[in-house]
Amino acid sequence: MNASPKITALRGGGVSLAAAAFLATPRTANPNTHRAYASAIDRVTTLLGRDRPLAEVADAEIGAALAELWGSSAPATWNRNRAAITSWLTWCQIKKHWATPSMPADAERRKETADETRAVAKTTIHRLLSRRDIPLREKTLWRMLYETAARAAEILALNVEDLDLEHRRAPVRSKGGATKWVYRDSGTAHLLPCLLRLPDGSTRTHGPLFLSERRPVPARRPAAGDICPHTGRARLGYDRARVLFDKYAGLDLHQLRHSAATHLGEAEIPLQLIMGKTRHKNPRTAMRYVKPGAEAIAKITEVLAPRRRTH
Repeated sequence: MNASPKITALRGGGVSLAAAAFLATPRTANPNTHRAYASAIDRVTTLLGRDRPLAEVADAEIGAALAELWGSSAPATWNRNRAAITSWLTWCQIKKHWATPSMPADAERRKETADETRAVAKTTIHRLLSRRDIPLREKTLWRMLYETAARAAEILALNVEDLDLEHRRAPVRSKGGATKWVYRDSGTAHLLPCLLRLPDGSTRTHGPLFLSERRPVPARRPAAGDICPHTGRARLGYDRARVLFDKYAGLDLHQLRHSAATHLGEAEIPLQLIMGKTRHKNPRTAMRYVKPGAEAIAKITEVLAPRRRTH
């Protein structure tokens, strides 16, 4: 007679949503990952009730919470937040053996279609960054994203004390956990002193570089490292930065990084140097970003035009 399969008993029926401390695990040790996961998990647990036991939450409620929070968002935004919640629930089930809801089948990943027009013309970017209706914070963030070709989460994670003003560089935590330098140019260097200036004329020296508009409410107070010691305001979040870029430009934040790499390719900068700038390890991955843009393709089309008569 065959032995019965071993079944690991589920425990922790009284564990609340708030007590399921996934964010304290090594998997979220990267500050950028931690911040992204914390935002998604906090919003879902707040919506469902932070004091509710995990075991009492139905699968359908998880799907309904995702739909309410990000149902109308772009596929990439939906997939990113869905992945964070899935990782959290899987950790509760597999690592802790708690009775936990699962991601419902109807809350599936959404197809992200490739957009061959993601690179924005250089003239369009410079025109955008010279507009007088753009707030200083946004103008500095967008200029810095374009000049560094860094990911938005990396730049939003910077603190004032990270800035090497003399060499126009700053250390960021890349994917995989490595710390590397990103370099900015004169456009960002010109804006930073204005961004760091306080109303009394002094300058911020510590805390998050990019700040939210107002101080956080006590119920959703972030970690101490995400609060400016000079103003009490919290670090600007990715979702808010994304919404504002769409509002003013009708674009996605990642298009600044994509455009920077494309413009370097159009300037015939070697792929190896572009990879150093964007910090891609795989040439095939970097090649997605260095396809010629519309302006470059339109320009070389002139070669195919009939030769003009000279007499």
